Amino acid sequence: MTDTRERLSGLYRTMVRIRVFENAAEAASQGGVSAYGKTADGGAKVRGPLHLSTGQEAVPAGVCAHLRRTDYLTSTHRGHGHTLAKGADLQGMMLELFGKAGGLNGGKGGSMHIADFSVGMLGANGVVAAGLPIAVGAAHAQKLQQRDAITVCFFGDGAINRGPFLEALNWARVYELPVLFVCEDTRWSATTASGPMTAGDGATARALSLDITAVQVDGNDVLAVHAAAAELVQQVRGGAGPRLLHAITYRVKGHVSVDLAAYRDAAELQEALQTDPIARARAQYLALPGSAAHELDLIERAATEEVAAALRVAEAAPWPDAASAFTDVQNLGAGQWR
Repeated sequence: MTDTRERLSGLYRTMVRIRVFENAAEAASQGGVSAYGKTADGGAKVRGPLHLSTGQEAVPAGVCAHLRRTDYLTSTHRGHGHTLAKGADLQGMMLELFGKAGGLNGGKGGSMHIADFSVGMLGANGVVAAGLPIAVGAAHAQKLQQRDAITVCFFGDGAINRGPFLEALNWARVYELPVLFVCEDTRWSATTASGPMTAGDGATARALSLDITAVQVDGNDVLAVHAAAAELVQQVRGGAGPRLLHAITYRVKGHVSVDLAAYRDAAELQEALQTDPIARARAQYLALPGSAAHELDLIERAATEEVAAALRVAEAAPWPDAASAFTDVQNLGAGQWR
């Protein structure tokens, strides 16, 4: 029972850190209201599209709990949760969202292209399904180099209707690559419900048709995700080839942070909110003998203080030096390509 409490406590911490980070980033993108008040000019401090993973925290928390620092991970345009769960520095992430010096990518990547190679996070991606072939390439390199590591690829249900999904799964199966595909089935593709646009039974059925073992799980139950991911990661790490985890969750926010999602049925959203993964994890924890609410309250307070501090630093941080615009740029050979 103690092991379950410790496991659930750790997973709860990861989920709460993601939720608090997302809430702060959302406020900063909508006009600068932060955890400690309004910004100086009242303007948005996170520029450009901001895609939130609010309500999906159980999936990255449950999966990434089994990953090593040396394992690789590819993400989507909705990748803050994956990045945090893989171990990236929260302060560096906030600086990156603000476009400030000291960000994980020098303020150049922003939300949709955030990456942290130091923890194996190969990057978020603004192109739907683009992370799939990147993950397969990374996994193929791991196999060729005979590394004791795997790659995990997060993608949404909208990605399964794009060509890279089939190409990536086929390549991974043919070459028996050490990759775990994780479909976060949020039931929405941008502003369109995914169900009516998807033939057949979705990600699980398509993986099985390519002879890839697939497991479907309640993506809002962090203990269920953790258990399913444990088995699949062990199989992939043991050389069994690719696997797919199909996590059913829900995107409670609009496509971007300023999207009110008026196209969605309000009753559908209210029903989904009843399955909030953090509330469920809290109830599971408190149901365990010897557990107390104040233990979880301390976790929440620590996350709130951590994010508030990150906001203050990001607010005060300088912009990148103008000369940095000419770094990290591909060398085209002084124009010989012309």
